[in-house]
Amino acid sequence: MAAAGIAHLLRPKVRMARRRAQSDGGRTRMQVLAGLGVVFWFLLFGMMYRLLSYFRSTAGIGDLLAVKLLGLILLAFLSVLMLSNIITALTSFFLARDLELLQAAPLRSARLYGARLLESMSQSSWMVVLVLVPVLTAYGIAYHAGPLYIVVSLFVLFSYLLLPAVSGTALTLVLVNVFPARRTRDLLALVALFGAAGLVMLLRLMRPEQLSRPEAFRDLVDFVAVLNTPSSVWLPSDWAAEAMMAALAVPHLNGDLFPLLLIGSTAAAFVVFGLALHERLYANGYSRAQEGAELRESAGKRRLALEQSLRALPLNTRSLVAKDVRTFFRDTTQWSQLILLAVLLVIYVYNIKVLPLWTGEKVSFFLVNVISFLNLGLGGFVLAAIAARFIFPAISLEGRTLWLLRSSPLDLRKLIWCKYAVGITPLLVVAVALTAGTNTILRVGPFMMTLSLITIVVLTFGIASLALGFGAMFPRFETDNAAEISTGYGGLMFMMSSIVYLAVVISLEAWPVYSVLSLKAKGQPLGAAQISGLAVGLGLALVLSLLVIFLPLRIARQRIEE
Repeated sequence: MAAAGIAHLLRPKVRMARRRAQSDGGRTRMQVLAGLGVVFWFLLFGMMYRLLSYFRSTAGIGDLLAVKLLGLILLAFLSVLMLSNIITALTSFFLARDLELLQAAPLRSARLYGARLLESMSQSSWMVVLVLVPVLTAYGIAYHAGPLYIVVSLFVLFSYLLLPAVSGTALTLVLVNVFPARRTRDLLALVALFGAAGLVMLLRLMRPEQLSRPEAFRDLVDFVAVLNTPSSVWLPSDWAAEAMMAALAVPHLNGDLFPLLLIGSTAAAFVVFGLALHERLYANGYSRAQEGAELRESAGKRRLALEQSLRALPLNTRSLVAKDVRTFFRDTTQWSQLILLAVLLVIYVYNIKVLPLWTGEKVSFFLVNVISFLNLGLGGFVLAAIAARFIFPAISLEGRTLWLLRSSPLDLRKLIWCKYAVGITPLLVVAVALTAGTNTILRVGPFMMTLSLITIVVLTFGIASLALGFGAMFPRFETDNAAEISTGYGGLMFMMSSIVYLAVVISLEAWPVYSVLSLKAKGQPLGAAQISGLAVGLGLALVLSLLVIFLPLRIARQRIEE
């Protein structure tokens, strides 16, 4: 009876998703996404299967490596799920628009809790499930699994996803009873970002690259001790890994059902505890969530400083730029992303620093410069990810107020260029600092330093233009969440286009740069063929970049006019 009530509450969400998928545009998008998903699945499956086959061929520690790899993957996903459920539960349980109707209905709290818990878990876990499917499939095929493995994996995966969902919901419920819901949303965003930053730092400080050089350890005992570093009897990720590996008949885990019973009973106990906490605290928390936000006097000094810094601009331009800057820093969910971004950039530079280029055998001048050149592609991908998060949603975040800008005597080109300038200025700072810093660590010569800086600046202009153009072609005015805007179909198309653009530019420059570096490594002077080849390659890359810069901005203006 309770299950039927929960299914009834979830039915409108299911119907909405089904109708969106069955529409003309939704059907095309689903086909594109399904095709890309299948390609991704096959690539991930192939990589995992090859790695597990290598582990199985290693006598003694091969099965141990497979168990630890699965445990480490599940541990990383467990942290992501915990942070995601904390954010999602606030909207599902306290800020959703249909809660007023549900609160007025004769509905038992257990059914509402079950329905919202499943909704929050599905919204937070679907991407993790999509990634885990090829991983678990590779484990099953590599170890010749039977039907028992499928049944155990489904049960363990559901219990594994349920634990962070209940924990995140309970933590959100307690915080809402302490703080107003709107302020709790900002607090949870900061907590999630600090938690994600701490997780990234922890994984980096564990130095997983040690495992690629077993000869650096004194003996096998030290190597196995490093393998056991992320392991703990209190981690649900280890319970899940050991339960699924036991179903695969791994020798030292064969027939051990205790991890399976442990994760299942713990998930059930968590649900009972979460329901009890919900019945005790939810009514008061929901009431506090309806309180209006407090209005406070803004920091006048910061506003004055912003206006003074933009004083040289025309009045319309100054107003648009100041509005975008203030809007960005008023939304905690946006500016707090800078914390995680800073941590990721530090980790990126640190990974370059710990490359074994200056230890052991001396690395050639040619190889160092090639690594620096290939670093442009990885740096460009980082910039594309940043642009997808901050520049792509710029048009959509105008929301229903866009009609005000359209009805005002404002040139749309000025609106587009203001959005472009606000987005690209910090992106250029990150691009130049990242490229100059990594090239300094790699100790490249003046030629590669100059070429890298010029290339990354041009790539930044192109990536920002693509982000703004695709953001205007695929707007999502119905949501105010910038993170949700960039995860849709348009965000995926932008990332694919950016990757293709980066690949073409680097390919055009690769052969001329290779020829120049080869001659420099041999100490020979540059000939006319090398100079002309370099000029042609760089010229074609520049022409392509100019098209990428101006065409999307033109399309964005036309799209807004329509």
